[in-house]
Amino acid sequence: MAQQVTNIVERKPPEQQPGGHPNLPPPEVAVSHPRPRRNDWALYAVGLGSIAAICYFAEEILVAILVSVLLAFVLAPIADLLTRLRLPRWVAAGISVLLLVAALGGAAYFGVNQLSNFIDELPKYSVRVRAEVAEISRKAHILEQITPVPEKGAIKVHETPSWTDLLSHGFGSATEIVLACSFIPFLVFFMLTWQEHARAATVGLFPLENRRAAHSTMGQIATMVRSFILGNLFIGVVIGGISTVVFGLLGVPFFYFVGLATGFLTLIPYLGVILALLPPLFVDVDHLTLAKVAWIALTVLTLHLIALNVLYPKFLGSRLRLNPLAVTIALLVWAWLWGAVGLVLAVPITAGMKIVFDHVQPLKPFGAWLGEESPQNAGNGNG
Repeated sequence: MAQQVTNIVERKPPEQQPGGHPNLPPPEVAVSHPRPRRNDWALYAVGLGSIAAICYFAEEILVAILVSVLLAFVLAPIADLLTRLRLPRWVAAGISVLLLVAALGGAAYFGVNQLSNFIDELPKYSVRVRAEVAEISRKAHILEQITPVPEKGAIKVHETPSWTDLLSHGFGSATEIVLACSFIPFLVFFMLTWQEHARAATVGLFPLENRRAAHSTMGQIATMVRSFILGNLFIGVVIGGISTVVFGLLGVPFFYFVGLATGFLTLIPYLGVILALLPPLFVDVDHLTLAKVAWIALTVLTLHLIALNVLYPKFLGSRLRLNPLAVTIALLVWAWLWGAVGLVLAVPITAGMKIVFDHVQPLKPFGAWLGEESPQNAGNGNG
């Protein structure tokens, strides 16, 4: 009679096993493991679809909360420093928020002034720009006059959303944008004021055996976000400063404004080198020569490569640890969900997800997929 093999097999001493010998190691017995049920994948798909739907339809709320969280992480060291100077926590949080508002207001004031000056002086040297725009408008008007005909083979013109529509979707009106942005300073203030309470309460949501990992995860996310924002700001200022000097030597109009814009545009993953070329070429379109275009392109490309291969690994590489494929997919997904805001938030959101995955045992393979290290090395990391 054949013996029935169960999932758990008791190992007998060698002398008691059929054909066993006391001097030989016992034979290995394969232990079967239960396979995941097929309906688990259906539940995963439903869960991911629900999360995507929430992100799509609750864009204003989620973006306001995420931006507030990012800013709170950046301002936390300032608030902590003021607290150590024996200031009340709410006073330290208020001063930190006021400093942020003043910095953003000063940058906006400088940008608006420079943009206004540029618009005022644009007619003086933009004859070729107006000519090109007029030509494009003429061709667009011809296309608009083509009406669809029900006959077979007729030319039909379908209205498709432009890239500006795709990047600005989600926010219905200017009133909604202002309303959502008006909550951000208050959210940042209360996040800084109730920082310790929020952290302790969040850790307390987890079982006792997982609270240490939850505390470590939150600390790593805070450090990553702080490094990401400050690192990008530093790199943008450095690249913008060098671009301003080079564009000034080349005689590019508004070089002090165009150079900073180029420095921060080059931070956009993959598209940065193309977008960074547009401002200097546009403002100097009426005086461009082949040599000038070559120098501008060489400057932008060189600085982009320096930022990508030297500055980024130095200031951000050890914090993000995302592979290019994961970053590209994240940019596509979050740009589809949130437009231009998604492009800005895609990298920190994905890096935060990787940190969470690395600390949750069932999700570690997903963290390894997002990371730069091999799955074998990722599995040996401490979670």
